[in-house]
This record gives sequence, structure tokens and C-alpha cells, in this order.
Amino acid sequence: MKGAQLLVRALEQEGVEVVFGYPGGAIMPVYDALIDSPIRHILARHEQGAALAADGYARVTGRPGICMATSGPGATNLVTGIANAYMDSIPIVAITGQVPTPVMGTDAFQEVDIFGITMPIVKHSFTIRRVEDIPRVLGEAFYIATEGRPGPVLVDLPKDVANAETTQPPIFEMKTPRPGRADPDQLAEACRLVRSAERPVLYAGGGVGMARAVEDFRRYAEASRIPVVKTLKGIGAVPTRHDDYLGMLGMHGNLAANKAVQNSDLLICVGARFDDRATGRLDGFAPGAKVIHMDADPSEIGKLRYADAGLLGDLRYSLAELPTGLDIEPWRAWCAERKREHQWRYDAPGDGIYVPDMLRRISEADPDLTIACDVGQHQMWVAQHCHFQRPEQHLTSAGLGTMGFGIPAGIGALMADPDAPVLTVTGDGSIMMNLQELQTIRRYNLPLKMLLVDNASLGMLRQWQELFHAERYSEVDLSDNPDFVEVARSFGIEAFRVTRRDEVDAAIERLLAADGAILAHGCIDPKTNVWPLVPPGEPNDVMLEGMSA
Repeated sequence: MKGAQLLVRALEQEGVEVVFGYPGGAIMPVYDALIDSPIRHILARHEQGAALAADGYARVTGRPGICMATSGPGATNLVTGIANAYMDSIPIVAITGQVPTPVMGTDAFQEVDIFGITMPIVKHSFTIRRVEDIPRVLGEAFYIATEGRPGPVLVDLPKDVANAETTQPPIFEMKTPRPGRADPDQLAEACRLVRSAERPVLYAGGGVGMARAVEDFRRYAEASRIPVVKTLKGIGAVPTRHDDYLGMLGMHGNLAANKAVQNSDLLICVGARFDDRATGRLDGFAPGAKVIHMDADPSEIGKLRYADAGLLGDLRYSLAELPTGLDIEPWRAWCAERKREHQWRYDAPGDGIYVPDMLRRISEADPDLTIACDVGQHQMWVAQHCHFQRPEQHLTSAGLGTMGFGIPAGIGALMADPDAPVLTVTGDGSIMMNLQELQTIRRYNLPLKMLLVDNASLGMLRQWQELFHAERYSEVDLSDNPDFVEVARSFGIEAFRVTRRDEVDAAIERLLAADGAILAHGCIDPKTNVWPLVPPGEPNDVMLEGMSA
């Protein structure tokens, strides 16, 4: 058996059903072996698309997404997708071909040190130098990608190792460790802090979903009746229509959520990392609050905000131990009043498309809809206004902010669950980053629904230049975009345009009712802004407000 065959056999042993990739010379032996495997290979039209599709697949399934590329430019084209997975703690295994070991380090054709290049953006990297090591390395790669805080792992396979013959060694099996429990003394302190709090807030991040602790979090939220705020990646930890959910916090969060955090005396941080988009100016974030920080990653606890109690380990165990039956009704009433005071409005003037309302109505029309969202103003509108029942429904590039994420992630979501309704929300800037993946959609007849929000500009950058750079607009004009309806049709994808508010009802119905892939091209005013907004360098209770037309 050749090394490439052994690698494919190891993938089968790990339960891999789908691989996203693009072939090339150095990884050709693996592609030859895939012909004889039940593993389904999805040919992306750019390696970045393959990596981001693997990312979307992993977000939906909770299992590692697999992407493959050849050496040199194939491998480097994976880097953005690997970094995206690293920033959002998504388990993927990236397999790259490499030049033969005798010429490694000689600047051979299509040689790059992908091991070194990716070291800062992976949990671990492997270069396999002996064919006998392939099963062990693959087992370790899957274990590392999923244990503790998930993340990407790189496996680099030289071509001579892939072609080497060997008798098949046994598949390496790594035992999954039992989830850890928090330190008893820290847990006791956390319980004391909860019992003594008068104004507690549950601050949920992406770790809730990654730990498969959603039901545990919901049980605690229901039992304690503590108001809940969430990060961009934490959306769905409780349904967005839950009575105690105040909204997303941070730069484009809801005023009620930000005010609750700023006035709290205890933050119970569950699987979040105090990133700058959530906290605003860190030294002004929740200034009067003690902090309980619950996380699977020891490096996060106390990294940016001192934790009065640090609960390292499985979130499910820690949540089950925290006290309930709290006397916080005055605080709950105060938060409820802020929620009523700052609820979203959908009565924008004018006859143009009001995107927040359109997005809200789309999510209401199909509560099971999974939304894979690109990066830009539309990303914030989705987070603010769409309704989600669970975290797996909201796929977005939160940490890295990768334009071009939406379509590949939507592809990955459909490969994870072909019968699920999946919508990609993208912008005119973002769609051009991975437009080639429309052909992937067409090739595999994927019923991806796409809403393109087109403001003929890089909207978020234009907004910042308007507000904070004296309206000195620099390289944000995209008015020379192609006709996206015709572009989609050229790929064999149904497409239509919507420009007026009175066309929205019919557009939503057509978009959601389509059996195959479809793109709705929504044209909006280039001057439309996202509100509210925390200005740079300000704490979260300083928010600019406005209304988009």
C-alpha cells in the first residue's frame, strides 16, 4: 500500500465523508487514491474557497472540516482559510502536498515552507517524513483539532512519502480525554460571587456552541433568570427572541445590551474572550463588575480582563454548579425597560430597500434557515436583526473578518446537511473575493440561496471615512461593479434584481421558494449606514445612533 492510500484510509477511519480541495502535482498521489475511496471530494475553484468551505462544514457538524491543496501556491492559498479557522476556533485539518524530501530546502518548483508559514495560525503542524507515520499523524491531527479549544491543524505530505510503499500498520487511535472540571476553590468563589451579585449579566461567546453546551447554558439562563448578552459568535446560544436576551454587545451591538453590561456588578463570561469588537475601550468595559470567566483555553482566562474566578474546563460542568434562585428582580426590570426603550425600529423613511427589515422578515419566514454571512455592513445587519434558534444557524467570520467567507461557507453548510435551507448574505465587495465558487455551486447542483446587498461601495469603510475621516473617501467606490444578475446567470444560476421596498415581499418569497441555487441582487443607497456605533477609543456606553434610509 502506498502512503497516499494509507492517508485516505486513515481519513476513512476518522469518519471523513467530504473533502474540499484543488489538485496539483505534489498532492497528485492522494487524488489518485481518492478515486477508490467512498470519500466525496468537492472541487473548489480556488484553494481559499476549499478552506472556507471546510470551515463552514465544521461549524455546522462540529466535526473537523478537511481541505487539501498542492504545494507552493496551492498551500499558500489555504492560509487565509486556516487563519480564519484559528481566529474563530474551528476544527479543520488542512492537508498539503509537498515537494519530495530530497529537494526540500532547495527552492524546488512549487516549494514553500508551509509548515513555517502556518505556525502562528494553527494548533499544530506536521511534516510526515516516513510513510509508517501517516496513520499516527492523522490520528493526532484529528485529536488536536478537536480537543480543548478547537482549531486548525496542518499536515504536510512530501510526494515521495505519498508514493512510498509500506505494509499497512494499524490505524492510530487517540483516546479522547474526559472533559475537565473546574478547580473546586475557583468554583466555590464563583458561586459566592453569583449569590452576592445584584446586577449580574450572562456574557456568552462562541465557546458555548463549540463545547456543545447550548442546552446547559439555556437551562442555567432559565433557572437563574440572569439577563443575557452575546458576542457576534455567541449568537444563538439562546434564541434571539428569548425574554431575557438583550442583544449583541459591542461596537454595533444593541444599546440595551451595552448599557446592561456597563451597569452590571458581575459578568459571567461563558466561552468568550473579551475581544475589542465586544468590549470597546477595554479599561472602560463593565467598570464596576467582578468577572467569572469560564473557558476551555487556560490562556484566555485573565488574558485581557482580570478574572475574579476562573473556571477552566468543560462549560457544561461549571454551568451546572452555579447558583440559581437569585434575588435580582429590580435588575431584571431595569434591563427589561432598557430592552423596550432600545428595541429595533423598522419604520425607516423612503421607498428603497431597508435591509434590516428585509433580513428580519427572511429569518422569520423560515426559522430553520442557516445564514452564512460575509463581512461588511450586511454582517452587522444579520447579527442585529435576524432570528436564530441555535449557534449553528449563524455562520460568520468573527475574528479574522474574512471577506469572501459567505459563499464557500454556504457550500460547506450544504455539504454538511444537504436538506437544510441555507442562505448566504453577501455584499458587492465580498462577493468578488470568491466569485469563482459560483461554479462550484453549479457543478454540484447545490441549492444555495444568496442575497447580495449592493451599495456600490465598500460600505463599512465608507461609513468610517464619512464619520471619522472628514468624508475623505479613499478607494471605496465600487460603482463600476459588473451586472451581478448577468454574472450569476452566466454560471447557470437563477438571478433577479430588487431595488424598491414594494418589491421585497415578492423577492423574499421567490428567494426562499427556489428549488435550486438563486441570487437576489438587492440594490441600496450607497450612503446607508449601520447603527448604532461605538466610536473608536470610546467605551460601549458611548454610542452614535441613526437610522438608515
